[in-house]
Amino acid sequence: MIIGVPKETFPGERRVALIPASIPSLTKAKLDVLIETGAGTAAGFPDAAYQEKGAKIAARRAEVFGSADVILQVRAYGANPEAGHADLDLMRRDQIVIGFLEPLSAPKAAREMAERGVVALSMELMPRITRAQSMDALSSMATVAGYKAVLLAAEALPRMFPMLMTAAGTVAPARVFVIGAGVAGLQAIATAKRLGAVVQAYDVRPAVKEQVKSVGAKFVELPLEAAGTEGTGGYAKAMDEAFYQRQREMMARVVAESDVVISTAAIPGKRAPVLITSKMVEGMAPGSVILDLAAESGGNCELTKPGQTVTAHGVTLIGAVNLASTVPYHASQMYAKNIATFLLSIIKEGRLGFNPEDEIIRETMVTRGGDVVHPQIRELLGLAKTESTEKQKG
Repeated sequence: MIIGVPKETFPGERRVALIPASIPSLTKAKLDVLIETGAGTAAGFPDAAYQEKGAKIAARRAEVFGSADVILQVRAYGANPEAGHADLDLMRRDQIVIGFLEPLSAPKAAREMAERGVVALSMELMPRITRAQSMDALSSMATVAGYKAVLLAAEALPRMFPMLMTAAGTVAPARVFVIGAGVAGLQAIATAKRLGAVVQAYDVRPAVKEQVKSVGAKFVELPLEAAGTEGTGGYAKAMDEAFYQRQREMMARVVAESDVVISTAAIPGKRAPVLITSKMVEGMAPGSVILDLAAESGGNCELTKPGQTVTAHGVTLIGAVNLASTVPYHASQMYAKNIATFLLSIIKEGRLGFNPEDEIIRETMVTRGGDVVHPQIRELLGLAKTESTEKQKG
């Protein structure tokens, strides 16, 4: 069986799906690995490093798709809507594609892959269960993004993060407020704390209070009704506008007192909730920074411009997108571990085996047999329920 890794074509994407260190575990499982030339170069992994570990190099993208039984990507079609569309013509029936597909926001791409007869498995849909922790690519990439967010905010802030006692007087520490205490938020808290800032954090899920405190931040208490704020997989649940309005009113004071606000609140498959209004930005001190990690899904700040850094009311607003790609070496290292572990979990003696009773397969499989099989994606597409999708949903 041949595993193919094409070069990423999404604009600015520097990650690669497999790194050289991942190859031995795959060859030990009787898998051959074919890498498109230059696929790992931007992440710091030259072709020669792959060859040293036993992979073969393909000169052309078409050769990878034409030879491989399984295609591993970071941004497969769906998560790469424009450049990735060209890959559809290279795919063939029963070929397996594993990667980020963004099926909840790009369900039509999933349908197109189904029409090609592709078996597509989405890394975003990995269930958050103990057995799948080593395959959880979303958490891996969120760790990188949370770290890099703080570095970007520190660079943009016209003051230093740590408190300093100097002959010229005492320099007060920066005050950082992190909204959302998921994986990215907790990493942002830990990084800001290591840089010497005074850190506060808030999340609608009261259960994360102890996690926030464990990485060195003060948990901001907002007297809001907390019941039902946690959805599946540990993610925050989308609430109604009245809830967000009360939340914004109570959060305004904390935002105004902060030098840096890092927002990470996102709901899978939905627009990010607007938590920071223009009026709240206006209340911040000139030179303050807001880094919006939810920019790709619309942003937590109503003034955010995805992919841009703008200034409003004297505040710098950074609409960060694809931050994991800006640390491509370690982001690729983590992603490769996730996707290789997932692949090896469905390989038995060099052959693929999809057990429909396996929760990991059931939750990640989007298309198979010329059809969209994931119940949630079928619902988004307005497709009728089937016996198999009903069983999958149950």
